[in-house]
Amino acid sequence: MTDARSGDGARTGSTAQPAGGAKGPDELRRQIEQTRSQLGDTVEELAGKADVKGRAKARAADLRDKAGAMTVQLRSSAAQAGHTAQDKASRAGHTVQHKAGRAGHTVQHKVSRDGHAAHDKAGRGGSTTEQRGPGRVRGAVRTGFGHPRAVLVVGAAAGAVVAVGVLRRRRHGRC
Repeated sequence: MTDARSGDGARTGSTAQPAGGAKGPDELRRQIEQTRSQLGDTVEELAGKADVKGRAKARAADLRDKAGAMTVQLRSSAAQAGHTAQDKASRAGHTVQHKAGRAGHTVQHKVSRDGHAAHDKAGRGGSTTEQRGPGRVRGAVRTGFGHPRAVLVVGAAAGAVVAVGVLRRRRHGRC
């Protein structure tokens, strides 16, 4: 280390002393202790800078801690994304189920209505047929009047078959 003197005669650097030196043995001992303390601090700083292995271990520990924190954060984000996807899929499933139920009710209502219409037409046509038609037809019409529930069920089944046919044609693009 080099000592340089400033304009007032005092040395600059880590061992700054007045130009005149010590004014007695006690002052000299105190200056020596101060210099030893400063020198010890300087040696510790240099040893810390020279300890490459220790600094590398400390850096590796810091990086391990950061990686662990990132792993926890990524797992949390993945779990949250999984829950979000599960919720959306559940909602979509409920929506599809609800729409399918409504469509089923709509088809059931239309088939029932068409069955009633067919029953009414059969009843009106049956009166005419009964009066004008051949003997076999008249017998079938009389049987239908005797069992209106059976005629309704057959009419509903026929309406369902027609509805399924229409829906299939629409689905396959023929309508």
